[in-house]
Amino acid sequence: MPDYYSLILYLVTGICVGTVSGLFGVGGGLIIVPVLYFVFSAQGFPGQTLMHLALATSLATIVITSISSTRAHHRHRAVLWPLVMKFTPGILIGAWLGGLLAARISSEILKPMFGAFELLVAGYMLSQYKPAQRSDQVSTTRVSLGGGVIGLISALVGIGGGSLTVPFLLWHGIPMRKAVATSAAVGLPIALAGTAAYIYSGWHQSFTIDGHTELTLGYVHLTAFISIIATSFIFAPVGAKLAHRLPELTLKRIFSLFLLAIAFKLILS
Repeated sequence: MPDYYSLILYLVTGICVGTVSGLFGVGGGLIIVPVLYFVFSAQGFPGQTLMHLALATSLATIVITSISSTRAHHRHRAVLWPLVMKFTPGILIGAWLGGLLAARISSEILKPMFGAFELLVAGYMLSQYKPAQRSDQVSTTRVSLGGGVIGLISALVGIGGGSLTVPFLLWHGIPMRKAVATSAAVGLPIALAGTAAYIYSGWHQSFTIDGHTELTLGYVHLTAFISIIATSFIFAPVGAKLAHRLPELTLKRIFSLFLLAIAFKLILS
């Protein structure tokens, strides 16, 4: 695949990622991981490292998109910062361990894992299940443990955690818009710890394609990273504005259908 084709795909991916990040409170990994998997495969990267490169690069971009998305949601006073602080310790530990674990699993296992995970989340969201209403004052212990699990799984599948954080917050009675906004903020510690783990795990890796060495930092593909964040940072506020204009039921349905489409694409590929 010619380099300029890849660059165009990276830039377009960034536009989609930024919009989705702001709209759904996810870091964009739901788009980035499958797109980069197919792009890296077409470029000729080793099959056993395809998912590791896609997951690591996805998490690296989420560091940037989560900042932009969180700023936009904060302007609407929708981020529950006390909850974000409670989440962070568990998130950091879980995401670091998840990144280290993923580096030891083959791409052929990681790929269906990613697809199956998205199917489960989409099914939950479409089920219209309504748990018993709880207080917004979620206990520190529950949030810390939940954060650890969310961080671990998120790093394993290269996402900002919105697919888990949003349902977790909805289950505890947090309104959809506040859940989306808080999820966007929680994505930052997930991305930081997960990216650090992938850089550490792939520190001695180097990739030569068509005679030239690719720019990588551990498993993070730097060209893809820079290209995606260039456009995603601009478009994250666009998604955040849409999130505050769409009806909550519509937002849930769009979110669920989006997850289903990505899951089937990856599992059936």
